[in-house]
This record gives sequence, C-alpha cells and structure tokens, in this order.
Amino acid sequence: MSAPSHSVWTVIVAGGSGQRFGGLKQFQDVGGKPMMAWAVESAQQVSDGVVLVVPAGQLPSPTPNGVTHVVEGGSSRSESVRRGLGAVPDTATVICVHDAARPFATVSLFERVIEAVGNGVDAAIPGIAVTDTVKEVDEAGRVVATPNRAALRAVQTPQAFVANVLRAAHAGGAEGTDDAAVVEAAGGYVVVVEGEQDNRKVTTPDDLVWAQQKMSNS
Repeated sequence: MSAPSHSVWTVIVAGGSGQRFGGLKQFQDVGGKPMMAWAVESAQQVSDGVVLVVPAGQLPSPTPNGVTHVVEGGSSRSESVRRGLGAVPDTATVICVHDAARPFATVSLFERVIEAVGNGVDAAIPGIAVTDTVKEVDEAGRVVATPNRAALRAVQTPQAFVANVLRAAHAGGAEGTDDAAVVEAAGGYVVVVEGEQDNRKVTTPDDLVWAQQKMSNS
C-alpha cells in the first residue's frame, strides 16, 4: 500500500505480441506461475491499485492475485499504456508503469522511484551504468560517434510519474519506447535512480531460460 500522502497506482504492461520472443512471453511459466504475475506481486505491495494490460483477446483466467483491473492493450506499447491509464482513477497522484517482462523488479526498486517523485520531480526511472563502449552508427553501419559511457544509463522499469504529468504527456497520442521518453518530449523533469542488475528484461528464449534458472536456484 502506498504512503498516506500519495495515492499510487501501477500499470503493468503485458500487451505485447512477443514478436522477438516468438510468442506471448508474459504468459510463460516462471517459478510456477505466469511471468507477469511476478511483476504484479511486487507492484501491489506499494500500490493502491494495479491495472494489468494484456493483448487483445488474451484476458487471463483467473485474474492474477493483486490485479484491480484488466484491460486489453492497443497496437503499440504507448497505446497500451494509454488504455491502462484509462482504468486508473483520477484520484491517483503517482502512477508507476512497469513491464511484465521484467519479473524480478523488487519492492525496494518501486519504492525508490516513488520516493523520488515524492521529492518533487515529474518522473523517476531506474538505470544501471553502461559498461560496454557504445557506438552511434548511420544507416550504412558507419560509426559516426562514440558517446561517453560515463554519462549513459541502461534504463529499466518500473518508472514512476506525477499522475497528471504522465496523463498530459500521453494526451496527444505520442509514441515512445518507454514512458519517460514521452514525458521528456513534453518537457518533463526526469531523473534516474539506481536500478538493479537482476531487473533484466525477458526478450528472447535464452532470457526466459535465465529467469527460470534464477527461480530454481533461489
């Protein structure tokens, strides 16, 4: 449950088609339950309500424990988030958005991003330092720049937002690879907090094997 000074709701995005994975990864078994159920489990411990966004025609039965509303997603990630926001009550003051494909985000990580927003920023997102050298390339594959990796972060979810800031940023139908990008484009003040190495996104079948092995070893 959220702190008394805030009404926190979380939108769990599980509406993807899994094209890179080769199927609906969010329904895959991890530790004896669907992957998305782990994301819900952490979110519901810090939230007044949890909205689960699933692919059209894929409503789960039974509804995972801790879910307040289930809605069908749209044709893009951003559209799925907007549909999730439609189920969040207007009384919410902080909204977290989390990818179901990150099953190991801890309650502490949710608390860190929520606390940062409570301290006066528009949004807080977790990130970890980039250890590899990163190259920017053009369409032909030619290297055009080598960014300073000390200034780079690999960004994760959950991401927390002042509720009216997130709603306003999405009001015009903007698209982004994450919600922080949508808020940034609207001029929002976004900060990065420390992420978690195990908060890895399950994108490929090998990632799923890793997640299953992690659960079997815990």
